[in-house]
Amino acid sequence: MIGIVGGALLMVQAVVMEGGPGSGFFDLPSVFITGGGTICAVLVSFTIEEIKTVPQVLRKALFKQEHSIDETLTTLVRLAEKARREGLLALEDDLENIEDNFMRKGIQLVVDGTDHNMVRDVLETDLMYLESRHAKGRSILEAAAASAPAFGMIGTLIGLVKMLSTLNEPSKVGPGMATALLTTLYGAVMAYLIFAPLARKLALNSKKEVLVREMMLEGILSILSGQNPRIIQEKLKSFLPPQRQREVEEIRRPSGSPAVSTVRAR
Repeated sequence: MIGIVGGALLMVQAVVMEGGPGSGFFDLPSVFITGGGTICAVLVSFTIEEIKTVPQVLRKALFKQEHSIDETLTTLVRLAEKARREGLLALEDDLENIEDNFMRKGIQLVVDGTDHNMVRDVLETDLMYLESRHAKGRSILEAAAASAPAFGMIGTLIGLVKMLSTLNEPSKVGPGMATALLTTLYGAVMAYLIFAPLARKLALNSKKEVLVREMMLEGILSILSGQNPRIIQEKLKSFLPPQRQREVEEIRRPSGSPAVSTVRAR
């Protein structure tokens, strides 16, 4: 939001510094051609049901996603410790406290005694469709980013035709030229300040979420295999960047139990 608003304010400031009238940069026909054309092109490209997901897509792109890789690591090691002490069935008591649906589904499969390969297949399928949903939402923004400059060019051509058809009437040349230039401006701003950056941000957030899910998958399978919690912890630390690995000093056991110290990454 800071980037979008800041970019818009900088352009407004540039107009003011040039000393020109700000109203000269607003042209309703140009808005109809560029904005309306982009919206209609997106409507042609996607179904109504897919278009309805746009608000959710924008929310994911604009706001920080709560996918803490550190908290995920802590939770998985704690569950591994409990499973090693009390058995896999004891994890059923923790299901209500697990907020993430993906992790809760995996632990439920473990508690139900599901086969190792079946747990992997179920969670990998869930992860695959998660990536597919993210890609579909991102493709809507990418389609808008591709369409906006194109309709800006279409508006430019319309404005040039209008201008050339009225060369014998100088008073009408200006409005035609304004439409020709402003549609290109609107299309570029929409594409390169709004839609394309949002698509890239959504792609970045998607990668972060998938990384956390992959950590959950690895941790859940390790718990099912009965691996030592310390080994699981060291394995899951590989999902952290080197700097974060060095910062992780220890992960606490549940209250009343001794702490498990981590090995400082070299």
